Amino acid sequence: MSKSSEWSELSVSELKDSLRERGMPVSGRKEDLVRRLEENSVFQAEIADIPSDNGFRKLLDRIRDLPFSTLVVILILIVGGSGGAVVYGDEILDFIQGEPEYVLIDFDTDKTREFAQTLVDLGHPEWEGRMSGTVEEENTANAIKSNFTSMGIPSTMDEFDVNMFEIGEEPDLSICVPGDIGNIFGGPTPCSAADVNRQITQFTHREDYVIQGYSGSVDIFHTENAEIVDLGNGSEDSDWPSAASKIAMVWIEMGTDGNTDLLERALANDVNSMITVNSLTNCNELVMDDCVPYFKGIDLTKFDFIPDSFGFIMVSKSVGTEISDSVINGDGRIQMRIDVDNQAVSTIHVPCGIIEGKTDSIIVLGAHHDTVYNGQGAVDDSSGVATLQEIARQFSILESSLGEPEYTIYFCTWGGEEEGLWGSKEWVDKYRNMLSENLRLNINLDMNHVDLERNNGLTIYGNSPKDTKIVRGIASKFSDVHADLSSKYSVNVNDIPSTAMPYNSDHAPFVYEIDNQPDDGMEYGKALVCYGSGSSEYHTYLDTMDRFNEESLAVSGIILGSFIRYLSYGERV
Repeated sequence: MSKSSEWSELSVSELKDSLRERGMPVSGRKEDLVRRLEENSVFQAEIADIPSDNGFRKLLDRIRDLPFSTLVVILILIVGGSGGAVVYGDEILDFIQGEPEYVLIDFDTDKTREFAQTLVDLGHPEWEGRMSGTVEEENTANAIKSNFTSMGIPSTMDEFDVNMFEIGEEPDLSICVPGDIGNIFGGPTPCSAADVNRQITQFTHREDYVIQGYSGSVDIFHTENAEIVDLGNGSEDSDWPSAASKIAMVWIEMGTDGNTDLLERALANDVNSMITVNSLTNCNELVMDDCVPYFKGIDLTKFDFIPDSFGFIMVSKSVGTEISDSVINGDGRIQMRIDVDNQAVSTIHVPCGIIEGKTDSIIVLGAHHDTVYNGQGAVDDSSGVATLQEIARQFSILESSLGEPEYTIYFCTWGGEEEGLWGSKEWVDKYRNMLSENLRLNINLDMNHVDLERNNGLTIYGNSPKDTKIVRGIASKFSDVHADLSSKYSVNVNDIPSTAMPYNSDHAPFVYEIDNQPDDGMEYGKALVCYGSGSSEYHTYLDTMDRFNEESLAVSGIILGSFIRYLSYGERV
């Protein structure tokens, strides 16, 4: 097969990688890239007469300590010009060149905490969140864009109108036990205003119960004496038909399915509303002898429609127990009032700071600036957005001293992540042609935070072995330079197949929804994803700045920021 036909079979990204390795321009259409490689190919080589992989490695071991000039002669002797691919080409180059001299970026943890606190301060005055489509999310996006401008980085703001639920008035959940007079025949309706001896237990929104994604609006009053049916863990074997036209209660425990499956079963059985009880997650970690409720969404693609009049909440374990004792097994009556519009059209925002590079090739560093409605989201994902802004600030300083980077670098924050990755999906769709031709890499920071009390380090994983190899080298350099941080926070760098990349955060549209060569089938985008130690406060009212650990953000900030620096500036100091 001729070299020309080999070049033609490569994808656009592979062609650009080949051009970069040769120090050649990478802009233009695919045919331009192929022609450039054909015209500049000096020779085609292969390693000849190497009997086996082990034989070659033994040869490397024997000549490893020879002078450089001798190595060059040996390389020429073992490389033939008869055509074909270079066998062990990358290993030979690595062997001759040695490990690159990585240069680490600076990182100001105090500035990073300042960025995060600014985000938190922009939350809802009562519920504290920055839910997408709200004025809080819009103000957050504008503040981030303003920060890019103050750094001297040109910025853009994209707005997308998407179908998303909107929460109106604050919900209400309570139990009423009728008074003695209300139980007398001919007396006032039990639990009505006239039932003066009734006893009402009022539950606290966000602490005791949380609305779930795509709950509709319901008004269930004490006086209705609505029936609640306990369905255990809500499995397919549970007696869902018995909850038709009633309220189903499901206990979240090992083996319980997620909100999407539960809602599908509820709707298929004409259930009126649903209460899930958290008896599994964060138990005794945040509140002693209890499990705190948290927000979760659903996979909209699984539904033909979402009803407007289906109530859906999660309660704490203690509240679930009280409902069971007082309502299901007692005389108590539930009241559940929820105001949610499932047919709303909301505007979400994507601000991007852009440092123009020498080429059209693009690196996109992203994090989501929205939160669940019911909490500050200090870790999820103010930590990622704060880290991104500090990396951007450092690159603004680098650009002033080193000049244009090789790549054009986008620093983008996404709205709509918590409701279905809306911001990143819409942005990828809008700029699909540009990304298809020029995207080198997406890096996603989603909760890249390590809790001091629950410290099990950070994980960085990617679907490009070349990239993860470089990241490991930079992590090793980080360990040498920042021994104090390295000893406190372990870093695991893992390779993962493109097809195994999870579709659970804003890297997913960059991996799965950009097709470089539609005629040749799917090609997966390159991505690096960073997660920290996790957070038991995740999606709860307790995800606050009280547990924020800015020191931990320096680990991923320096390692991944230095990776972008290496791609953009090489070993320039």
